[in-house]
Amino acid sequence: MSCHAKLARLKVLLVEDEARLAGLLKEAIGDYFARFSVAYDGIEGLARFRELEPDVVITDITMPRMTGLELAEAVKKERPETPVVILSAYSDKEKLLGAIDAGVVKYFIKPFDPEEVLAYLCELADKIKRSSTVPLMPPFAFDLQSEQLFKKGVLVRLSRRESRFIAQLLHNPNHYLSNEAIKALLWEDEEVSDERLRTFIKRVRQKSDKALIENLSGQGYALNMGLSPEDG
Repeated sequence: MSCHAKLARLKVLLVEDEARLAGLLKEAIGDYFARFSVAYDGIEGLARFRELEPDVVITDITMPRMTGLELAEAVKKERPETPVVILSAYSDKEKLLGAIDAGVVKYFIKPFDPEEVLAYLCELADKIKRSSTVPLMPPFAFDLQSEQLFKKGVLVRLSRRESRFIAQLLHNPNHYLSNEAIKALLWEDEEVSDERLRTFIKRVRQKSDKALIENLSGQGYALNMGLSPEDG
């Protein structure tokens, strides 16, 4: 697969308080990606990160309200698998000592060549793809990057909302969500009845396996990460 094809599958979030630099970088490399979003400070960046769930976060190190390192720490706490790339002025070099602790995978000193960033993201794309598939109850696996469910390597055709549901379960502690959390995450401002939610879950089970989604005493649902009943 070519570099451009790999990049075309990625969602990137750029967090940069210098609007001119953010615009230049987006213009230079933004079209290579499935989505290239921009936020202009750390607080907005964290909100956009939670909303978009990008594959890669690129952030300036010195920003108002929340620094790039603070953002990196927040990202790693919520989604440890997400790579964070730091953009830094030469004068920020001492601050970069904290980058390892914050889980940063790479940094670029300003001014930098956008082509260097692009080349690094090409390398990173292979690692992201390799680490994006999560094994579930056999024979299922879920690709976090594309948000697709597979059974023995064959795509299980789910709707966007159904795939989103499994992705949200994977991102939550113990792979569990309450009924109300599911409604809020998947339907946002829509009013959703318990009956509609049960019908939705039933449809996901019919397309996959009834044991894949566990009902926890009417309080919510959890993803089965273990063995299927047949595997004992």
